[in-house]
Amino acid sequence: MKTFTPKPADLTHDWYVIDATDVVLGRLASQAAVLLRGKNKPSFAPHADSGNFVIIINADKIAFTGNKMGKELYAHSGRPGGLRRDSYAQLMAAGKPERIIMSAIKGMLPKNKLSKVQLDRLRIYKGAEHPHAGQNPQVFEIEQISQQAK
Repeated sequence: MKTFTPKPADLTHDWYVIDATDVVLGRLASQAAVLLRGKNKPSFAPHADSGNFVIIINADKIAFTGNKMGKELYAHSGRPGGLRRDSYAQLMAAGKPERIIMSAIKGMLPKNKLSKVQLDRLRIYKGAEHPHAGQNPQVFEIEQISQQAK
C-alpha cells in the first residue's frame, strides 16, 4: 500500500456558509476549524493546503455556555504598556463578535505557517448578508444548538 500525497492539481478550495444563530461557540469553532483545514476531504494531508473557505453569518447571535461572558481576550500592540484586555461581554456590547469567534477558531488550528493561510480563508459577518454569493457556498448545518436557546 502506498501513501497518498495530494498534488497541487488535486487540491480544491470549496466554499461553505455556517449560520451561527444559537450555536455554542466551541462547537462552531471546532466545525469551522475542520473545514478550514480540509479534514472533511478524503484527500486530506496535514502538510498540504487542502482547506476550504468558510463564511460565518449571524455572528452576533452566537450562544455562550457557562461563565464565558466574564472570560477575557488579550491583545498586545508590542509597545510598552500596550496590553489590551476585553471581556466577551464588552466585545459583544461593542458589536465585535468577530474577534471572539476568530480567536476561538485560531486556537483550534495548528501552530505553524499553514495556519495563517487557512485562517485567511475565514470570513465572519455580524448579519445574515455576505458578499460571497457569487462563489455559490454550500450550507454547512450544525444540528446541535444551545440548550438555553430552546
